[in-house]
Amino acid sequence: MNALPEQAARPLAAPIGPGFAADPYPTYRAWREAGPMLWSPDFFGGAWLVTRHADVARTLREPRLSARRTGGWVMRSREDRRELRGFQRLFARAMLFLDEPDHERIHATLQSAFRPPALQRLAPFVERTVDELLDAVEGAPDFDFLQAVARPLPARVIAEILGVPGGDEPRFAAWSGALSAFIGALQPTPEQAREAQDSLLAMAGCFEDLLAQRARAPGHDLIGQLLRAEGDGRLRDRVELLAQCVMLLFAGYETTRNLLGNGVHALLSHPSQWRRLQAEPRLVAPAVRELLRYESPVQYTGRRAATDLVLHGQRVRRGELVIALIGAANRDPQQHERPDELDVARAPRPSLVFGLGPHVCIGAALTLLEGEALLRRLLQRFPRLQLRNAGPRWSGSVLYRGLEGLPVG
Repeated sequence: MNALPEQAARPLAAPIGPGFAADPYPTYRAWREAGPMLWSPDFFGGAWLVTRHADVARTLREPRLSARRTGGWVMRSREDRRELRGFQRLFARAMLFLDEPDHERIHATLQSAFRPPALQRLAPFVERTVDELLDAVEGAPDFDFLQAVARPLPARVIAEILGVPGGDEPRFAAWSGALSAFIGALQPTPEQAREAQDSLLAMAGCFEDLLAQRARAPGHDLIGQLLRAEGDGRLRDRVELLAQCVMLLFAGYETTRNLLGNGVHALLSHPSQWRRLQAEPRLVAPAVRELLRYESPVQYTGRRAATDLVLHGQRVRRGELVIALIGAANRDPQQHERPDELDVARAPRPSLVFGLGPHVCIGAALTLLEGEALLRRLLQRFPRLQLRNAGPRWSGSVLYRGLEGLPVG
């Protein structure tokens, strides 16, 4: 094993400017060109940034970087440790924040709901839901695409998978908004942490009631599968079960609604690409992957060094945070020709939109299913769809790239 190099002055990333959340790509370009790994005080009080495709891919596969990073994130003070204990108890048990072997154990328990046979059975429900939502706006001179379609579709779909009655999108949106505000903040405030805790515990409370109702007859949806897994010991306790339920509900809603909103906005902002899809509907599947690359709904993921190590030529101390910038990697010209152009017919090259390694997104195929179903029907039923505002209203999140509204007509 090579010895660690002597500590040298850390190469600093250019600071985040006021327009970063609206358009991070010029900053990403500057960071990629400045070096493979840069230190930024803007992320969580100090973190390493990795921006190039090959380096991000290696970072996501690095076993010495741990996904366990919630403790210092949630419980930063003595007061936090007292007030946010319930938040940390659930948050830290979600599969997203676990290492092996716990991550693999839970992944194996969940993955049957996202395999091809299960998604084939789900496809008619997705298509029927898309048509119901488009029926409701057909003939309207204009409407907010996010409010009418992009938000309710993933809410209903993930509710169907889990077995949650109704797919209550307004309630999902409120819970998701508080959680995404906390998770997506570079320096979360105490207020954001408390609001996120309130939402997480409210979600868990709803699932506890549902689990009690389903205990005698679990059924064959994902909640039923999780109840059986708890009974036979694959899930260790009720807290672990609840943690997976709340994070699946959150992730299944938050990221897919951003794909749908970002994707439609990108296509309507590039009319030639919209027209090409109409002329060549066979391109819908690769177009969804291109839209995910072009405007990645999740812009980064974090890891914490479990030991001192050298990563991309830099000395990383145990406990330091490493940010793998997926949004920057997906615009790397070393991986994608003309990376800042939207091209629905782009020759396929691997992107990192769903991550890589052990933590690759379990719901990737579901996201593609929803995106393709919606885009096909939208092209057929609303061929003359246009944007109704002068410019996009991006949310302020650096992590979750999404719009606040999308007026179309």
